[in-house]
Amino acid sequence: MDDAPRHIPVALERVLELLAPVLEPAAADKEPIMVDATTGLGGHTAAVLDRFPRARVIGLDRDPGAVAAARARLERFGPRADVHHARYDRMGRVLDGLGVDEVDAVLFDLGVSSMQIDEAERGFAYSRPAPLDMRMDTTSDLTAEQVLNTYPQSELARILWEYGEERFARRIARQIVQRRPLHTSTDLVAAVEAGVPAAARRKGHPAKRTFQAVRIEVNAELRSLEAALPTALQRLRPGGRLVVLSYHSLEDKMVKQVLRRGAESTAPPDLPVIPPDSRPWLRLITRGSEVASETELAANPRARSVRLRAAEKLREAS
Repeated sequence: MDDAPRHIPVALERVLELLAPVLEPAAADKEPIMVDATTGLGGHTAAVLDRFPRARVIGLDRDPGAVAAARARLERFGPRADVHHARYDRMGRVLDGLGVDEVDAVLFDLGVSSMQIDEAERGFAYSRPAPLDMRMDTTSDLTAEQVLNTYPQSELARILWEYGEERFARRIARQIVQRRPLHTSTDLVAAVEAGVPAAARRKGHPAKRTFQAVRIEVNAELRSLEAALPTALQRLRPGGRLVVLSYHSLEDKMVKQVLRRGAESTAPPDLPVIPPDSRPWLRLITRGSEVASETELAANPRARSVRLRAAEKLREAS
């Protein structure tokens, strides 16, 4: 019985379809291993373990609350589900500790989780008053309040521009500094509204991009992903698969670039024969990025911004 009905895993059937070739082994004695790099409440992991009865999942999550919830939800699978409190850029360290050299699949479901959004006191939502926290890992030190009250105005503007793609980044940063100290999400929304022209405020909630940018900075999301993707690909066995669900254009761009580099030949274009070491070591399974269907969007609005990419590892990288 699913004890987390509020959590609907995004692109679940497509993820299971992409993972099936590596998690349904032909050999009866093989135990395929998947790393769920962003376990959250365990929705994808539970579906994988139900669908593929010989599979084992090593789960990672930076949020201790999510780890506790996932362990409780996945308890029925016994040792086939092993969830660890760790950020995904520490994947290699966790696998080394378990004595696991290579895995058959790695899944990333990036962005903020349903649980984190639903818990108002975490401060992720701009629509409800809350402390300026925004930490995915509640044991870490840096909070949104510290970022907003201590970073120089120029650095705040850079974060809003780069991570939020906010065209009024400088104006908003100026308002944040002028209104310090900020303590609640309501304070931040007021600063954003003061920095965004009235005409622009009518095109969706004006604070959405700012909250996204601050959250990314607090949790080092892009830096962590940049470190984690090479580790994930290195740990895949030849024939293994990587599946990534992104919800932000910068995440998707990073994933696209990493996968494209592995799927292209490194030989000069005029060579008549491509040396083995210059041949692609990844095969792109999806054509570009896939988006959610209208059917899924009707059932799960969170899927609206998802971009799914998948690749198969052909050989070890040179």
